[in-house]
Amino acid sequence: MPSNNRRTFLGASVAVGLGSLTGFNKFQGHDTSVTSTAGNNDDENSLDTWLAAANDPQTHQILDLRYDDPPTVYLGVSNTKSFSLPAIKVAPDTTVTWEWIGDSAEYNVVATDGTFDSGQPVSGPGTTFEYTFDAEGTYKYVSEPHADAGMKGVVVVDTAPSSEYPTVDKWLAGTNEYDGTITDQTDTDLIEITTGAKGNGSHLAFNPHAVKVSTGTTIRWSWTGKGGGHNIVFEDGNFGSESVHAESGIHFEETFSETGVFRYACKPHHDLGHRGAIIVE
Repeated sequence: MPSNNRRTFLGASVAVGLGSLTGFNKFQGHDTSVTSTAGNNDDENSLDTWLAAANDPQTHQILDLRYDDPPTVYLGVSNTKSFSLPAIKVAPDTTVTWEWIGDSAEYNVVATDGTFDSGQPVSGPGTTFEYTFDAEGTYKYVSEPHADAGMKGVVVVDTAPSSEYPTVDKWLAGTNEYDGTITDQTDTDLIEITTGAKGNGSHLAFNPHAVKVSTGTTIRWSWTGKGGGHNIVFEDGNFGSESVHAESGIHFEETFSETGVFRYACKPHHDLGHRGAIIVE
């Protein structure tokens, strides 16, 4: 594993085009979970303020990469004073790499609490800096020459939720404080799941959000009438409803006759964490 504080200078003559940036392109139109920091505790409210001043169009979202390959954050994409990606969540013992893209401006990567420091600002594509995050916590950082201009970022280090269903864990990571708990309803023939339950900073959650049932079980989704319009769209299986309903009441049900893991979401609020899962055994 790379050392905790290593800079690698690959030479200013190395040409790096955006089309060849595998890590950068990987997250364009990504389907990775994002977590809103709005409406949480004081610590995260402070993080909201930090991200609101950062140069990025999605300032209040943290990209959850705990189930992905170790990430690369790019500095100066299109010669902007920004980090891309500016806010990420990783598991402990993950090595994050920062790679310089801009041709002329000088950058560095410095944690505000002194945890890591790439050294003096340098320029030139191909420069990289790595740091391995051993401990859980929130690590804010800047590029010192451009900090006042909004070149800010954050790495949130948090242990990923774990159950015996890795597909469910990845789908629900960062969703309404999902911790790997699966509600066991295998002895119940009819189950009701609340849609628009309180969670994810508003009424944007399913309750319960992960349920284990037996084959032949019927599940009804009951709308609370809060949080705006919701629907039920499945990632796995040819069922679900694209119809959006804002009024309270039962608007969708399904009887599950086959075993498997069935992930679903409210499509309008998918990225805000309004996701759920059914395990049929």
